[in-house]
Amino acid sequence: MIMAAGLGIRMRPLTLTTPKPLIKVAGKALIDYAVEKLKAAGIENVVVNKHYLSDQIEAWAKAQRGIKIKTSDESDQVLETGGGIARALPLLGSEPFYVLNSDCFWTEAKTPALQRLYETWDDRKMDCLLLLCDPARTTGYHGDGDFVIAPDGHLTRQTQNALVYIGAYIVHPRLFANAPAGAFSMNVLWNKAIAAGKLYGLEHQGHWFDVGTPEGIPATEARLARG
Repeated sequence: MIMAAGLGIRMRPLTLTTPKPLIKVAGKALIDYAVEKLKAAGIENVVVNKHYLSDQIEAWAKAQRGIKIKTSDESDQVLETGGGIARALPLLGSEPFYVLNSDCFWTEAKTPALQRLYETWDDRKMDCLLLLCDPARTTGYHGDGDFVIAPDGHLTRQTQNALVYIGAYIVHPRLFANAPAGAFSMNVLWNKAIAAGKLYGLEHQGHWFDVGTPEGIPATEARLARG
């Protein structure tokens, strides 16, 4: 699933007429970076949620080739990250699936990140496996991180000297059992998984770009140009 229903408030004025996932960075729409990663990982079926300027997201989805895209309509309300996935569950099936944000992307190291997530996933003990990155290997991010990874892979929350969540993970639908109705953040379910000992993390080995503001676009393009 690709998350594409946000309002893009921090990206204004660019998002006054264009949804954030369709803003171009280095000549490519942000959401296309996510699609490329999924195609490279062999994914054939994708669900994209839509809310703000949803007709543009729908038109983009219909224009895609080489991958099957269904849209999950959230035009009636803003459902946030958790609520958006919960609504799309009937389209996603009963097996674990990838979730990618559409407003950020990363460069790869030796082994593609989605392949590493797949190879690390252990259905017996994990409900969710997050991709994380050292803040020193990011562009556009200005925080101190979100989680620390224990030697056994378990995650705990930490806001200093920590790794940052970079908008990609694998999750099992069972984590959504008894989830709140309506709008809610995935942080609610991640806290639930932490309490159950079923939230795990994997450190990304490449570079991450958080394109959150108009000013972030030239910074990202400059970093990409340097290689």
